[in-house]
Amino acid sequence: MVCEAMHLHLFPDDPISSDPLAMTSKAAIFTPKQLAIGSIIVAVLVLGLKYLAYAMTNSVGLYSDALESIVNLAASIAVAIAIWLRDKPADHNHPYGHDKAEYISAVLEGVLIVLAAVAIFMEASEALLHPRALDIPVLGLGLNALAGVLNGGWAMVLIRLGRKMRSPALVADGKHLFTDVISSLGILVGIVIALVSGLNWLDPLLALLVAILILWTGWGLIRNSLGGLMDEAVDEEELEHIQQVITDHAHGAIEAHDLRTRHAGRITFIEFHLVVPSNMTVFSAHEICDKIEDGLEAAISSAHVVIHIEPEDKAHEPNADGSMVI
Repeated sequence: MVCEAMHLHLFPDDPISSDPLAMTSKAAIFTPKQLAIGSIIVAVLVLGLKYLAYAMTNSVGLYSDALESIVNLAASIAVAIAIWLRDKPADHNHPYGHDKAEYISAVLEGVLIVLAAVAIFMEASEALLHPRALDIPVLGLGLNALAGVLNGGWAMVLIRLGRKMRSPALVADGKHLFTDVISSLGILVGIVIALVSGLNWLDPLLALLVAILILWTGWGLIRNSLGGLMDEAVDEEELEHIQQVITDHAHGAIEAHDLRTRHAGRITFIEFHLVVPSNMTVFSAHEICDKIEDGLEAAISSAHVVIHIEPEDKAHEPNADGSMVI
């Protein structure tokens, strides 16, 4: 006997109602699609500002910054496509939905970041071998700083709301933008030092350091996203929480074993075997399942729960992870 329930709550309740971003779960101010479109708009604005800054300064560091903004724009478009695919309903060929599209988007974003790092490395290496004088008007630096402020503010929005919505693509996009802010700040500081000291080779050297930072970020996104595609289990803390919820709501059952979990975007899949007395009716066993599912629904922001019922005299041996006596 298998009891199955699917609970999808995109915006879990948040007790910190005084925070306008935290209130998004209740007011649904933004949807994932709106955030994705917002990322494209911000990326276009930032790219325009950074290109103007580079055109005014002839700085290799600002060139690397502008080039990364092209990657940001491409990544934002990929995120929007992934979220559109994710929100498509389950169909005959995809009975579990399309949530993993977000992980594919994040992998693509990581690859684009790596390619940008390679391009920056090549340009900076050439400039390091043949240093050129910098012409840095205040307006150019100001435009690049403004672009950094836009990126930083939007990165915070994406990371916070992306976590609430359990969207790997939005969180990855936000972390990418935040890394861009850090690299932009380093470039601006380096340019000022180069101008004051007259050491023009500092500009391409900083661009090389930015390339290394971008490369590390890209690899991190690829690694984490591949983990999602490989059906990684929940972390130890969340697993213990799930076990406690099962124990608290399984009154009348004997034990639960063979608990398995995995994340697929915003969905958490939970499966386990529930052992009940051999003389228990199907109705009573189903009621226990309902109570457990309701408890998991309240504890996990989104859950797909499958419970396999076993009578005590027919119960299978638990797997190597042991069992929970309830």
